[in-house]
Amino acid sequence: MYEICPETAADEPEVEALYDLCFAPGRTALSSYRLREGVPRVADLCLVLRDPSGILMAAIRFWPVRVARRPVLLLGPIAVHPTAQGEGLGGLLMRDSLTRARKLGWARVLLVGDAPYYSRFGFSRLDHVVMPPPTNPDRVLGLELRPGAWVDVAGLVSRETSSGVLEGMAEPARATDPRPPCVTVDHPHEDTDANQSATGASADQ
Repeated sequence: MYEICPETAADEPEVEALYDLCFAPGRTALSSYRLREGVPRVADLCLVLRDPSGILMAAIRFWPVRVARRPVLLLGPIAVHPTAQGEGLGGLLMRDSLTRARKLGWARVLLVGDAPYYSRFGFSRLDHVVMPPPTNPDRVLGLELRPGAWVDVAGLVSRETSSGVLEGMAEPARATDPRPPCVTVDHPHEDTDANQSATGASADQ
């Protein structure tokens, strides 16, 4: 059994250490980080997954960005500890976080990653959405959490500058909604859908 919980300030050192372990040095120099600098994370969707002994095994984060002035979730980084890659833990975090995002009223998700891995979660290439260079256009992928959410949404991905991140969303969460709870999930045994691990997803390039 594993526990998935929203990331807290106490988790941050462990999460940063996991990202450093899983990604190459200099990861913060990637173009996606320019969209995140100085922008608060979408806290309710930043999750950690721990094993029964409390060891951090995986983590996922989301940031708000804009495309054609429309609110978009930027997924990443997502990382799984090297000792557990290929076991499906990244898939657990993906599905749980996307379910939470849909409940919060988000309409569309963007990431930069490997299409063969992320297509099983419903992501496909966004031909008319442009990440800051030098991002490979073939790795710019999107998912609709609401039917038609990516239709006619095109252009350069830009930083979120609004203080109200939920502004303009179809079904914004109420300020009085409780913080999403922790959930307990079974071990998926193996990642039978793909040979790539979630870190190979590089939802962070």
